[in-house]
Amino acid sequence: MSAVQINIINRSGNPLPEYATPGSSGMDIRAYLSESITLKSLERKLIPTGLYLEIPEGFEVQIRPRSGLALKQGITCLNTPGTIDSDYRGEIKVLLINLSDQPQTIQNNDRIAQMVLAKTERAELACVNKLSTTERGEGGFGHTGI
Repeated sequence: MSAVQINIINRSGNPLPEYATPGSSGMDIRAYLSESITLKSLERKLIPTGLYLEIPEGFEVQIRPRSGLALKQGITCLNTPGTIDSDYRGEIKVLLINLSDQPQTIQNNDRIAQMVLAKTERAELACVNKLSTTERGEGGFGHTGI
């Protein structure tokens, strides 16, 4: 399987993002903090990573929660998945929220999220007067039952 090269600047001193297992889709990314941050219940904060990416055109990086952090501490990402566009060159930051009923502390070098590389396509919109029909039609939320 060929890999897509992403140029990266790491100002954090933490390890580079990495896949935890050979079958992992996402690379774990870490907090870059001069001092720990405590999130109160239902509090959200933008957490810096010290990482800067040069994502190739035709790709995006998606920021997603880490399942273990969500299960064990109730911490997840807002705006999930977060999209980092190929033309963005600023620091990658992760918007975390504490959904538990207890304060949760984030330390420097904690694995706080994962990033997934995804291919993107450009869409061309065409205005029409009628859409094709399907068996589903306009069936939306809950239309197939419980």
